Amino acid sequence: MDKINIKWKLAQKLEFLWWKRYLKKKNPSEYLLKKKQYWDKILSEIQPYVKLSEGYKVLDAGCGPSGIYMSLSEYKVEAIDPLLNKYQHLEVFVPEQYPWTSFRTLPIEALDEQAKYDVVFCMNAINHVNDLERCYQNLLRVLKPGGILVLSTDAHRSKLLKKIFQLLPGDMLHPIQLDIDEYAAYLEKYQSELVQKIRSKRELIFDYYILIAQKNN
Repeated sequence: MDKINIKWKLAQKLEFLWWKRYLKKKNPSEYLLKKKQYWDKILSEIQPYVKLSEGYKVLDAGCGPSGIYMSLSEYKVEAIDPLLNKYQHLEVFVPEQYPWTSFRTLPIEALDEQAKYDVVFCMNAINHVNDLERCYQNLLRVLKPGGILVLSTDAHRSKLLKKIFQLLPGDMLHPIQLDIDEYAAYLEKYQSELVQKIRSKRELIFDYYILIAQKNN
């Protein structure tokens, strides 16, 4: 087993433990309401660049227990995550509440569809993956020609801190530690065009960005 795979497996275990601790003292109904409001705000923020139409097929890749699928009731949504089988033990994850969404326990690296989706969302997930190159390839391959990929992530502000985090376990939940230009470069590498780069939030070490790309025809 190679080093990055061990790192990813540890990150996945820690991810589920983080969710259990984070949700322990939260009221599930209140949490889900706030989470949906958050996703509604994100969709409003990207609306000038992402036009969703009725009947669109949408993928929520790396959806977690409360992904953007919550706010996509007008569309045909598929949601994938490698930890969905574990999230079933969390009180906030009730798939029956989202009949417009079908769920699969699947990592992004295992996606094998071809040109299936009109829009792909990968929200707060790309820095959790095992094989970054394969994930970008898969996310873009499953898009229809001209389709839109919306990708959000924390990105390093400092090159020095980025190198330190890459070398030392300073953020065990996130195996991938890059700056926003590096995340964006992968989009153009795999036959898509960066439409918009939105800095949604600024923090001490990381900035939170939303990248919007269109797959080439």
